[in-house]
Amino acid sequence: MSGLPCNERMDCTQCPKAVENSIHYTHNKKGFHLPPHKCETNILFFLLKGQILINSEEYAGTIINPGEFVLQAIASKVEILAMTDSEGILYTFDDPKAFCYDRYTYILKNVPPPLISEPLKIKPEIKLFLEGVTSYLNTDKICKELLEFKRKELYYLLAHYYTDYELSPIVHSLSKYTSSFEYFILKHHKQIKSVEDFAQLGGYSVTTFRRIFKAIFNEPAYEWMMKQRKESILYQLRYTEASISEICFEHGFESLSHFSNFCKKFFGDSPRNIRKKEKKETPPNI
Repeated sequence: MSGLPCNERMDCTQCPKAVENSIHYTHNKKGFHLPPHKCETNILFFLLKGQILINSEEYAGTIINPGEFVLQAIASKVEILAMTDSEGILYTFDDPKAFCYDRYTYILKNVPPPLISEPLKIKPEIKLFLEGVTSYLNTDKICKELLEFKRKELYYLLAHYYTDYELSPIVHSLSKYTSSFEYFILKHHKQIKSVEDFAQLGGYSVTTFRRIFKAIFNEPAYEWMMKQRKESILYQLRYTEASISEICFEHGFESLSHFSNFCKKFFGDSPRNIRKKEKKETPPNI
C-alpha cells in the first residue's frame, strides 16, 4: 500500500505489507482467570463492559470498572480475574516514548509518580476512538499504514487530553521496566535462537552477555531461553487456536517430526495429544 486508499481492491489481510495487529478486541466470561505471568510487551487495557480484578505491583488487588484503563509495562507481572462477563480493547506496543518523546522525558524528570496507581478514566475522545476501532480492527493482520495512523491517533489523544500528572504513572511504569537489560531480552527472545545471536544483537561479547544475563535473571542464558521456549509452546498448544504447524515453525523447528520429538521429550506426549487434553479448558483472551 503506497497510500490510502489503495490503488487496487484487495483484502488488506492478504496484502504483502500486512502486519500483526496490535489493537485487539477481547471478551471473557465471568470467572476467567489468567494466572500470574510477565508481560512480554507493553499493554494498554481499556475496559468497555463488565468488571475485572487486576493484581500486579502497580495495581495490587484493583478493580477495573467500565470506562477505565490501565497500563502494564513489559516485564511487569500481572494476574487477571473476570468478576463478570467483560469486554475490552488491548493495545500492545514496544516503544515507550512513541506517543511524544519530549512529553515523556519531561514527565519522567519533573512529575513524580503517585504513591498509589489507580486506573485512568476513558475520556470522551478516547471512547470515540475505541468505538471506531472495534468495528474494523478485530483481525490478526492489518494494513501497516492504517495501523500506524491509528497508533498516532491514540498517542495524540493521550498526549492532548490527559495532564502530566494523569500520565505520570504510565510514564514512570514504562521507564521502570523498559530502560533495562531485561527489556531488551524480553523484547527479542522469541526471534533469537541462540545465546551467540543474542550477544551479537546487543553488541556484547558472548562472555559478557552470559555474565550480565546470569546476574539479572539468576540463571544461565541458555537454560532461561529453553524454559521460555517450552513455556511458550505449551501455552500455545493449550490455550490458542494456532495450528500445530504454525507453532512448530514459529519456534524455529525444521519439521513437524522434530517438533513432535521435542514435545515428547520435554512434555511426555505429542503436540496433538497435548492439545486434545486441554480441549475442555476455555482459552484465555487477554
